[in-house]
Amino acid sequence: MKVLLASQSPRRKELLKELINDFTVETYPADENFLGDTPQDTVKEIALRKLKAVPQMDRYDLIIASDTLVYKDGVYYGKPKDRADAIRMISELEGKTHQVCSSLAIYYKGSIESHSVTTDVTFYKMTMDEIVDYIDNHYCLDKAGAYAVQDGVVVERYDGSYTNVVGLPLEKLSEILKEKNII
Repeated sequence: MKVLLASQSPRRKELLKELINDFTVETYPADENFLGDTPQDTVKEIALRKLKAVPQMDRYDLIIASDTLVYKDGVYYGKPKDRADAIRMISELEGKTHQVCSSLAIYYKGSIESHSVTTDVTFYKMTMDEIVDYIDNHYCLDKAGAYAVQDGVVVERYDGSYTNVVGLPLEKLSEILKEKNII
């Protein structure tokens, strides 16, 4: 079976290895400028755009694309544009609960489907010195919300899928792949 992960995220690649041993990783330019009515609509549409950017999709039996965003009270937190933006994001999220929404867009034997998963995440209360120290000592510029749950530093607790917060909801993906008799 020819499988493509349409993502440049090293974290998604590592997570997918837990379900599928042999796959290719490629990404193609896709317009990610989209704001849906809900965070779930937003990530689902962006993942579909990433999926549909793959030329000649029928070269593969299975294609998986994904997108992740952090959301709180009507504000979307994507990847920070710089250090100051990362500090702003962590400052706005510290001590509070927010949502992490990830999507799966899946092409399998000619058909396309999409799903989203949402996890509630609560940050520890942090001082400005702690926030700056976190940003300066952890690479955050390629992560939605400027943090990684796997760092074990800013997240006090989460309610839902851990792998969703990392960037690829493995429980949902596993369920879909089992339904299709892929795994």
